[in-house]
Amino acid sequence: MDYFHFLLRFFLLLFPAVCPQANLSDRQANTTIHCKPITAFEIADSSRSRFGALEFRGGLVLTSSNPLFGGISALRIQLDGAHFIALSDQGAWLRGRIAYEGNRPAGILDASMAPILDAAGKPAPQWDTESIAEDGATLYVGIEGINSIVRYNYGEKGFLAHGEPIAVPPGVKNLPKNLGLEALEFVPRKYRLGGTLIAISERGLNAAGDIKAFLIGGPSPGSFAVKRIDGYDISDAALLPGGDLLILERHYSLQRGVAMRIRRIPLADIRPGAVVDGPALIEADIHYQIDNMEALSVNRAPAGEIVLTLISDDNFSPIQRTILLQFAMKEN
Repeated sequence: MDYFHFLLRFFLLLFPAVCPQANLSDRQANTTIHCKPITAFEIADSSRSRFGALEFRGGLVLTSSNPLFGGISALRIQLDGAHFIALSDQGAWLRGRIAYEGNRPAGILDASMAPILDAAGKPAPQWDTESIAEDGATLYVGIEGINSIVRYNYGEKGFLAHGEPIAVPPGVKNLPKNLGLEALEFVPRKYRLGGTLIAISERGLNAAGDIKAFLIGGPSPGSFAVKRIDGYDISDAALLPGGDLLILERHYSLQRGVAMRIRRIPLADIRPGAVVDGPALIEADIHYQIDNMEALSVNRAPAGEIVLTLISDDNFSPIQRTILLQFAMKEN
C-alpha cells in the first residue's frame, strides 16, 4: 500500500470507527457471510506454506451486509472443527459453520447473529466484549472497559442466555479501561489448574513492565504476569490439547505497521507470582495476509492434527478486513 493509505490505516487502528448501532432485539438474525479465498499467507511468495511451527491451510476474507457484522474479537471452534461461536466487540454473538474443501476453509454456512444479553435479558450493545472461555455448555465472556466477566448458560439457552456476572479479583477491576481484560481461557479439569479461568489483560502492566494476568477460581487462584517483549500486546489465548497456553499478540508501529505473533507458554509455568514466557510459533507483519488479529481458537482435526484458527477485528473500518486464517501445527 502507498504511504498515505498506510498512515490512514494506522490511524484507524488506533482510533477505530464507531459502529452505528442496529435496531437490536433478542431474536436471532440469519446472516449471509460472503467469503473470498486467501490461498497464500506470504504476499510475495505464494508457494510458501510453512511458517515457523505452523503450516498455512488457507484463509477467507469475510464480509456481510448485516450491520452487526464486524469487530470480531473472540472465537471458539467446536470439537467437530466446523461449528463455531464468536463475539464482536460491539456486544453481538456470531455463530455458524466453516465449510471445507479438503482441509482448506472454503466458506461460512448457517451463520446467525444476535445481541448479547445482560442479566436482565436486555441487549447490551455498549459492552466491549473481547473474549470467550468455554466450560462445556457454559460460556464465560470477558468485557473490556468495565473489566468484568459474565457467565452464560449457552448450551441450554443459546442466544437467549442471560449474562450472570461472576466475582473477579480487585486487580481485574483496576486494569486500564481501554487496555484491560482481553483474553480468557478455561482450564479443563483433567489438567493442572483444572477448573481455573485464566484472564489476561491487553496491556495492563506491572511495575516491571510485564502484562498482568489472573487465575480465577480453581486450585490456585492469584495473579501472574506474561513477559512483554518488543512492545507486543495480548489479544487472545487458547489452550493446546496437551495443556500448554497459546497467546496471540499484536503490535502497531509506523516503521513496521501491524504485526502479530503467537507464543507458546508451558502450563506448568503458570502459577501465582510467576512471570511466564515461551517461544514464538509464528510472527508476521504487513508482508503477510494479516490485519488486526484479535481472536484465536484451537481444535484437533478429524485426522488428528492440531489446527489454529484466527480472526481479525476490522474495527468497522472500510479499509480493514475481517479475515479468517487457519494453520496446522507441525512439531518438526
